[in-house]
Amino acid sequence: MSKFSIALHGGAGTILKQSMTADKEKAYKEALEKALLAGYTILEKKGSAVDAVEKTVMLLEDSPLFNAGKGSVFTAEGKHEMDASIMEGRTLNAGAISMVKNIKNPVSLARLVMEKSDHVFLAGEGAAIFAKSMKCEFREDAYFYDEFRYQQWQDIKNTGKTQLDHSVTKDEKFGTVGAVALDVHGNVAAATSTGGMTNKSFGRVGDSPMIGAGNYANNNTCAVSCTGSGEFFIRGVVAYDVSCLMEYKNFILQQACDEVIHHRLKKIGGDGGLIAVDSQGNLTFSFNTEGMYRACWGSESDKIVAIYK
Repeated sequence: MSKFSIALHGGAGTILKQSMTADKEKAYKEALEKALLAGYTILEKKGSAVDAVEKTVMLLEDSPLFNAGKGSVFTAEGKHEMDASIMEGRTLNAGAISMVKNIKNPVSLARLVMEKSDHVFLAGEGAAIFAKSMKCEFREDAYFYDEFRYQQWQDIKNTGKTQLDHSVTKDEKFGTVGAVALDVHGNVAAATSTGGMTNKSFGRVGDSPMIGAGNYANNNTCAVSCTGSGEFFIRGVVAYDVSCLMEYKNFILQQACDEVIHHRLKKIGGDGGLIAVDSQGNLTFSFNTEGMYRACWGSESDKIVAIYK
């Protein structure tokens, strides 16, 4: 049987063991493992990498523990605005959505943009109209309400400040989610989803829905999903930069990821991390923060579920 593998993340940042209760750590690990198993099962049954990353990210969006879907942070207006993207490496087809509200699974809408429209990126009201035409699942505001996220917003409401979900303040929840996979047919795919920054305004969009910045997949090289300080990931075109180093400099996967995360991104002041899989099924994590919620598993590699450095 051909190789297959999958990796996922639930955000990177100042995640310290001393600030984590045993119950909270258990809940995070169970949520990561549940999503990992869902994606792995699809690949094991010879399903596509796109199906695997979409399903994996959907389960993370359905958990209130992560800043995506159900657990999305509050905007300055007290709403939830979500972004997501998906890309498959065989044809370089991609779909992305931004600034959408009340969509249960933004990653699924991104896939519909990729497969059912002539476009790559839809935003705001236009994305909502498209979602309705595709009969996507919508949820009332109450579905997205999380007390922890609400208190996060209350702390900086009306200050004009924004807060990354992985920034250093008191008890944090960390957030952007993503998955990458290689299927038995030799195709890679990547998906990323986020609720953005607490108290964000002015229509701010981060790297998660931007193809090449927070998400990228190419069968010739790798699939990448990023998490961290979005503005820096955009400026560094981080996801594509990893692929670029592999394609033009012949870097191996780990070498390319570490060069981008530990040198290029840090050089411009960015923090965060990424997950990646190459066309041979090699999996890697790279992050320059204290921790990253992450998990991986492959037909020829052991299952790993981890949080700290």
